[in-house]
Amino acid sequence: MADRLTQLQDAVNSLADQFCNAIGVLQQCAPPASFSNIQTAINKEQPANPTEEYAQLFAALIARTAKDLDVLIDSLPSEESTAALQAASLRQLEEENHEAAVRLEEVVNRGDGLLDKIQSALADIAQSQLRTRNAAPSQPSPTQS
Repeated sequence: MADRLTQLQDAVNSLADQFCNAIGVLQQCAPPASFSNIQTAINKEQPANPTEEYAQLFAALIARTAKDLDVLIDSLPSEESTAALQAASLRQLEEENHEAAVRLEEVVNRGDGLLDKIQSALADIAQSQLRTRNAAPSQPSPTQS
């Protein structure tokens, strides 16, 4: 996962791409303009222009990306965040990490104990099955007689 500054840079690049695409599409779909001093034949029955739909689409994309930028900017550390505050925060995180490591070690030890009990029980079951097979006299089955 990228850090916040990289995410912010990617969002700015995305916003720039959206602006460029919006301008390009709107220029491509724009109706031709008539000039008063130049006589040109313009077909008045041109197909319906989807410019309004494109404008709404790109406006929504640009607005969403701008909101994403605001969220990313707000998630950056504030100016009040001093080195001492950051060090205290890191110490707190290290303590939480140590506590989690201790809990994990306890769970692993309990799991190892359970695994040993299960393996012992399986070994007892296997021994019991072997003893019962060896102790049972071989009797002819009813289909053999």
